[in-house]
Amino acid sequence: MTLTAIRLKHVNATLGSRPVLQDINLEFKSGQWTNIIGPNGAGKSTLLKVLAGLITFKGQVAFPTLKDFESKGKNKARHIAWLGQNEIGADDLSVYDVAMLGRIPHQGWINAPSAHDTYAVEKALKKTQAWDWRMRSLAELSGGERQRALLARAIAVEADILLMDEPLANLDPPHQADWLDIVKSLISEGKTVISVLHEVSMALMGDEIILLNCGQITHQGHSSDPKTHRAIEQVFEHRIQIERIKDRWVSLPNLNSDH
Repeated sequence: MTLTAIRLKHVNATLGSRPVLQDINLEFKSGQWTNIIGPNGAGKSTLLKVLAGLITFKGQVAFPTLKDFESKGKNKARHIAWLGQNEIGADDLSVYDVAMLGRIPHQGWINAPSAHDTYAVEKALKKTQAWDWRMRSLAELSGGERQRALLARAIAVEADILLMDEPLANLDPPHQADWLDIVKSLISEGKTVISVLHEVSMALMGDEIILLNCGQITHQGHSSDPKTHRAIEQVFEHRIQIERIKDRWVSLPNLNSDH
């Protein structure tokens, strides 16, 4: 039986005076990779920020797999890791120090990093292939390298749940493939990964798809389900089509579209 990692009930959120999420009722399964996709302005990033507790909202967000004390304050930061979109870091920090920031929820206010902190950071940097340039500053990095450093920080938390908003931004195709391998390894360790992606073909490699449009859930289903594929095509106004190529589902332009 698959457990529920996160449950939302009647969640509403606004940005300024504009409603962005409208009466969201949703469950994310534990130990699976779920991708949130939809058109621009659908509310995808807002939904992910609600899960992370980064913005105010109305309704209920529960974490059934966590104990009450684990889902609050600093304890929550140990169990839920966040990788945001276009995050800004201190350019004078080294890549190693950026990754070590992921260990802050596990450290005391004045304690030096423990042996396990050091181990977790080294493991994360090697997983993202950033270990060899760990002493370089963020200012010296390309956009893709910076994204890998920030991913290492999120992995170093060793959280049960990882929330990633546009994690493939600035990554070239080989490093996108590396990111896919990282996600698969996290799932094999029993982690729960929830990501917002624009890359539909990559999203189809996950376990479940959540389709968001105009602040509402229009579909939730398995990535290989034909109903999910039809729903994806519909939400993108049939300008794409989902096809199976060499045992993988991919998104292709619909050349017969009227648009």
